[in-house]
Amino acid sequence: MLKPFLLLSAAALLALAAAPTQGSRPQDTGTAPEDTPAAKSTNPVTPTPESQARAKSIYKIDCALCHAENGDGKTDIAKSLGVPMPNFTEPKSLAGKMDGDLFAAIRNGKEKMPPEAAGRASNSTVWNLVIYIRNMSKGQAAEPAQ
Repeated sequence: MLKPFLLLSAAALLALAAAPTQGSRPQDTGTAPEDTPAAKSTNPVTPTPESQARAKSIYKIDCALCHAENGDGKTDIAKSLGVPMPNFTEPKSLAGKMDGDLFAAIRNGKEKMPPEAAGRASNSTVWNLVIYIRNMSKGQAAEPAQ
C-alpha cells in the first residue's frame, strides 16, 4: 500500500516541478510596458568604443547566427526558419524603425527570435546593440523614424 502511494506522490511532484509558472520567461521584468526603456522612442545612450566593443561581442554570440556577422541576414539558419531577415547592411531596412522598436525586439524577442535576457545584457548594452546594428549599413547609419 505504501509503494503505490510513494509512486503517486513522486509523479505528482514531478508534474508540479515541470509545470511552467507565470512570469518564468526570461524577458519578464515584472514591470508594465510603459515603465520599460523600450517605451522610449530615442536611444538614451551615448556610445563609447568600449560599449560598442561589448555590443559587437554580444552581436557575434547571440545575433550573427541568424542575422550574419556582417548583418545581411543571409545565413542557412535564417533560411531554415522561413522568416525573412532584415538586411542591416541596407540603410532602408531600418529607416522606418524607431530605436525603441529595435530595443523591444532585441529585449523581448520577436516571432522566432529569442529575447536577449536581462542577465546576459543590460539595458545599456541592448541600446548600444541598436547603435551597432544601425552602423552596419555600409558606413551610413540608418536614421530612426521620427
